Amino acid sequence: MQVSARGDYAVRAALVLAAAYPDTVSAQALAQDQGMPRKFLEAILADLRRADLVRGLRGVDGGYLLTRPPADITVGQVLRAVDGPLAAVRGQRPEDTTYDGAALHLQQVWVAVRAAVRNVLDEVSLADLIRGRLPAHVRRLTAAPDAWQPR
Repeated sequence: MQVSARGDYAVRAALVLAAAYPDTVSAQALAQDQGMPRKFLEAILADLRRADLVRGLRGVDGGYLLTRPPADITVGQVLRAVDGPLAAVRGQRPEDTTYDGAALHLQQVWVAVRAAVRNVLDEVSLADLIRGRLPAHVRRLTAAPDAWQPR
């Protein structure tokens, strides 16, 4: 799985908002806190607003805040809001792919990849990350002997 800069920034911004919840955080403060270009961040925040994950407030105490408690927003929801489906094959959903001959069963692998990604990203909430308490099945994945080894 490839996480885009947009996706990485979106999750990081959502985590700052989760840490401040239910208070607002200005775009400037978000950008400074995470070392992000403000204009790029504002475009990301617009995507998160359209997905109803954040809300912008104007005025002296204005800024951005999560629309729901951090425990109710997953990393997968944030990534989908800015990058679309978590697993695509040539721009298609895995279940929409078809193959013939030697590749006949490849679709099953793509569907399994999506299920595995969902099993992590849709099970980890912003609150989990803020507390540093990942679900047990995710912790087990990071504890595997080769998990931190590049391939």
